[in-house]
Formats: sequence, structure tokens, C-alpha cells
Amino acid sequence: MFSSHVRFIAVLITCHNRKDKTLSCLECLHKQIKIGEFFNIVVFLVDDASSDGTKDAISNQYPDVNIIQGNGKLYWNRGMHLAWKAAVEFNRNFDYYLWLNDDTYLYPNAISNLITDALSCGNNSLICGSTYSEINKTTSYGGYTNKGNLLFPNNTLREAYTINGNCVLIPKFVFEKVGILDKRFPHAIGDFEYGLRVRKQNLNSFVSKEYVGVCEGFTKLPLWCSPNISLLSRLKNLYSPLGNSHPFYYFIFENSYYGFLRAFKHFLSIHLRLLFPDLWLKKNK
Repeated sequence: MFSSHVRFIAVLITCHNRKDKTLSCLECLHKQIKIGEFFNIVVFLVDDASSDGTKDAISNQYPDVNIIQGNGKLYWNRGMHLAWKAAVEFNRNFDYYLWLNDDTYLYPNAISNLITDALSCGNNSLICGSTYSEINKTTSYGGYTNKGNLLFPNNTLREAYTINGNCVLIPKFVFEKVGILDKRFPHAIGDFEYGLRVRKQNLNSFVSKEYVGVCEGFTKLPLWCSPNISLLSRLKNLYSPLGNSHPFYYFIFENSYYGFLRAFKHFLSIHLRLLFPDLWLKKNK
């Protein structure tokens, strides 16, 4: 099916009720330079039961996109897991898999640069695309050091300890060694876990040499950290899929990679922060 001269990429996207952003993302994706020459794309997009007409708009404007219907309860990680599973079932011979957030707007040379970065590593390393915030004029998402510091691109391949999942190129070799995203995690954590799983297989992750596009970061504290809402509301937010540090899933993640003691310590500290947000905010002023 696939030509030996043109690389084929399965682009994986999940979305929910962000029609305009999703369409802008797809527009940037389809305007990539060297598409059809250096590489081709096959898009697998999970529409997680959007009610704003996202599915129909995509079908009308981009009929080549393979749309997989979600149940409205997938969120980011499980949506991306489903998209990846669909891509593998479609064809296991993709040269690369590209995670792409629907609020990430790629520069025209993004994918060709990511492939070039991957080729320079022998196609055996994950390449995490760094994104830029036009509001804050700095890196918004990308790879991290082992101390949790966000790396920035500097025209060299910088090794990352783990990664954000906004734009990530995964060569076939890495996929075959590491597998796909862990569907145990509903929304957050899955990208970080995958980055650490890459390391566990003695493979490398690098941040892209250049920025791959624009994605605005989210810098506000989660609602469960706010003293301005009730304890019950904080509790509901913490245990929602969008709570960012869901204690159950975060414990699974930390126990797997950092051990029981650290996982248990953070399980307790998360709930102390929930109960006494004022103390935590004062401590960090």
C-alpha cells in the first residue's frame, strides 16, 4: 500500500466541542510543505460526541479524515488511545505516528522538520515538538528535564526525560517497542507515562530542534486548589477527569515509575492541599 519513497504518517487527534479550533488545526495540518513529496498523512480523529457540529464540519471540509465516534467520556488520553488503535487496525505499516492536539496550529514546515529530526536519530527515538505561546512569548509545551523544567528548542536535539503530548512524532520502531497510550488514564498523565515508558525500553526522547507551531499554555491553578470555592466543589473537581491530578490515576502512575512511598506521599499531600488551599497558597507566595 505504501510507497518506499514517501513516508506515511498516521496523524492522531481527539476533539470535543471545539469546532473552530479543530478546523484550524486541520487547516494547518493540510498546508504542510512537502506533503505528497516527502511524506503523506492519514488522519484518524476521534470526535468524542461533540454537540457543536464538529463532525459534520470536518466531514464537509476534510472528507479524507477518518472520524471515529466517541461516547463523550473519553477525554484526551482515552480519545488518543482510540485514534491510535484505529490507525493500527487500518494498517500496521505506517512509518510514523503523530500525536496532535486540536488546539495546536502547526507551522508549514513542522512535519518535515520533525521527520528530519527523527531521521537524524536513525528513526529509533521519539521526537517531541515544542510549541510556542504567542501570548507569553515563550515555550508552552514540549519536553522536560528530570527536574521538571520545560526545555526549549535551540537548533540541537535535546534529550527529554518526559513529554507533553501536544505534538509528538513516534517512529514505527518506537511504536513496536513501546506500544500505544495506556487507556487506564482518562485525560492527563498518559503523555507523561508514555515518555517514561520510552525510557524504560532504553530508548530516547528528544525535543524538536525548532518550534513546530503555536499552542497557548494553561497556567491557572486547578479549581481544586482554589480557596474561593466550596470544599465539595473542590472535591468534585479533583476527582473529575479534568482535575489534572486525579488521586487514583496519579497514584497508579507514580507507583509504577517512582515507587509506593512517593506515590503514597503525594496521595496524602494532594488531599491536604484540597482541605487547606489557603495554607498551600501562602507557602508558595
